[in-house]
Amino acid sequence: MDNRAWAGGSIGTEAAVRSAPDGYTMVLASTSEIAVNPALYTRLAYDTVRDLAAVAMVASTPIVVIMHPSMPLKTVKDLVSLARQRPGDINVASAGNGTFTHLSGELFRSIAGVTWTHVPYKGAPAALADLVSGQVQVMFSSLPAAVGLINSGRLKALAVSTANRSDTLAQVPTVMESGVPGYEVVYWYGLFVPAATSRETIARLHSEIAQALRTQDVIASLAKQGATPGAMSQAQFADFVKSEAAKWGKVVKASGAKVD
Repeated sequence: MDNRAWAGGSIGTEAAVRSAPDGYTMVLASTSEIAVNPALYTRLAYDTVRDLAAVAMVASTPIVVIMHPSMPLKTVKDLVSLARQRPGDINVASAGNGTFTHLSGELFRSIAGVTWTHVPYKGAPAALADLVSGQVQVMFSSLPAAVGLINSGRLKALAVSTANRSDTLAQVPTVMESGVPGYEVVYWYGLFVPAATSRETIARLHSEIAQALRTQDVIASLAKQGATPGAMSQAQFADFVKSEAAKWGKVVKASGAKVD
């Protein structure tokens, strides 16, 4: 493992792009690095769709719409109604400008046709801390980061962003079944290799990863984090990555977020 931090994961992603296409160097990247960064960062020296080959989705997790328990809301419909009645009054936290928590909220805001005040933080822990203390009212958070606070009653979950309910929060409805049709967001992690890697190597890697993801210990470990193991074929994942890059590129553009 070679963890390369900073620049929203783009440093590690570029290292993988520049590596030998022999199947021995892969990058574990998420929606943020692959689908968001190309539109968010104006000076990337690579194209994630063109320069990387998608091998396998490893896991996916919902975004969860959470709020401070003092908010007089029971459903997503209540949130939409309040935001329309009092435009700009609701403070919605995120892990920072252009982060997936920010953009998930922006997509919701656009589809629902509401206005609120975005409050960016330097990372999810700081945003969640202020949400717990009541300094802000709402947040679109990754499920693993928030599930402990939800289960302890310190935060309340209104809805999850995926098409189906999460087994981790089975009692919490989806955003779509709560009255906002068309809103579906999945935060995913996948393995990628340089685009010049042979098809045979990519197929072998996918086969081995898929086998590992079917083992009970891996399934159980991911479930504890509110995540589901990937089950797409290699071709399905490659097509999915292209559609995600197009989707989130539009959201970034609409939000006006940029990082140099």
